[in-house]
Amino acid sequence: MFVTFEGGEGTGKSTQALILADNLKKIGIDVVLTREPGGSPGAELIRNLLVTGSVDRWSTMSEVLLMYAARADHWQNTIKPALDAGKWVLCDRFADSTVAYQGYGRGVNKGFLQLLYLHIVGDIEPNFTFVFDLDVSVGLKRANSRMSGDAIVEGRFEAMDIAFHERLRAGFLEIVKKNPKRCTLIDANLHPREVHRLILRVLQEKGALSWGNPPV
Repeated sequence: MFVTFEGGEGTGKSTQALILADNLKKIGIDVVLTREPGGSPGAELIRNLLVTGSVDRWSTMSEVLLMYAARADHWQNTIKPALDAGKWVLCDRFADSTVAYQGYGRGVNKGFLQLLYLHIVGDIEPNFTFVFDLDVSVGLKRANSRMSGDAIVEGRFEAMDIAFHERLRAGFLEIVKKNPKRCTLIDANLHPREVHRLILRVLQEKGALSWGNPPV
């Protein structure tokens, strides 16, 4: 089972991926919790190039190609082997983020992004995608607070202007609209425990989980 968590900055998706991973492990499910960019040794090196430094560190196309170089390594060395072994993979960001950030946010042709996806990943898609939606100003405030005191500040995307973040939020909403079977929109204003219950309910209703009283 391949589950992805998507959304803008500070929406709480990383927290929810971690909570779900912990609770699936409690009931004996073999889970791999990973992230993008990153998730494998090579991809983590590329992550540092992408998420640190100045906003204009990379041209838009350089950014896209770095993102897909990281995804290629992550897919081949982490995600695909885990899925082939029958494990659940929970991924904090995946290709929808590239479409939202580099497509809607930075203006890269979405057909080109789809072509890259087909060459790197193929025709496999996540089974479930949870898209976390939150007012941009609230999310950025949360994200900037989280980064306070970090030795290495992964704040390159957070530092992009508000118009960029509004475009990518609209992009995520459009992705949900275009993929109603795969995507579930999550109100990130809700309490984390309530969000987790909602995620569990979706997984139960769609047949991925069958427990009666899940741990929360």
